[in-house]
Amino acid sequence: MKRRDFLMAATGVAGGGAAGATAAAAQETTTTSSGNTTASGNETTTAANGTTTSGGASGGGGPTKEVIVGPGGSLVFEPAEITIATGTTVKWVWESDNHNVVPSSQPEGADWQGTPGAPSKTYNTGYEYSHTFNTTGTFEYYCQPHETAGMVGTINVKESISSGGGGGQKEANPEHMGVPFQAHFVGLATLLMIAVSLVYTFFLLKYGESPHASGGN
Repeated sequence: MKRRDFLMAATGVAGGGAAGATAAAAQETTTTSSGNTTASGNETTTAANGTTTSGGASGGGGPTKEVIVGPGGSLVFEPAEITIATGTTVKWVWESDNHNVVPSSQPEGADWQGTPGAPSKTYNTGYEYSHTFNTTGTFEYYCQPHETAGMVGTINVKESISSGGGGGQKEANPEHMGVPFQAHFVGLATLLMIAVSLVYTFFLLKYGESPHASGGN
């Protein structure tokens, strides 16, 4: 094979790989929510799906932890106890009727109010309530109509949560970074292909072609 032919082929392969990575990354989809929202202070209520969000004007942006309220009609929060890092939003999702979230204790300086309305006000299946926790400490809460039945919950908020015993920060999931998972593999394969092509080209140009590789004109 002539050097010129090889260089042209290597350039075509690298260009094709880069184009494939771009096409894969372009497959990323973004889902947006619909419905009219009205804001008042730190609280935003979306009437379209019965959702209330509190705990910071920014509305979160960090990770979200979901707690099911009354799963299958049972009088429990599931999970009943969670541990999260500061900036995490906890979202309670109602799967049965006549429940609420009422704080019973919280760290000094925190101002968590629980679900809107008086402690006797309850909500039904399909309702969602979210709150972003920015104060470290232990938060305890209960469902007012079913507290005596043991429907209580605990939230432990820490500065950060390490993965395993290494003490380092938890590695981000590529899917949560806004890029489809398969695009990362395509990108890595493309970089590897380009690197191999460049190394092979370097040695070919430096040491010349094998006399057995070149054919006749």
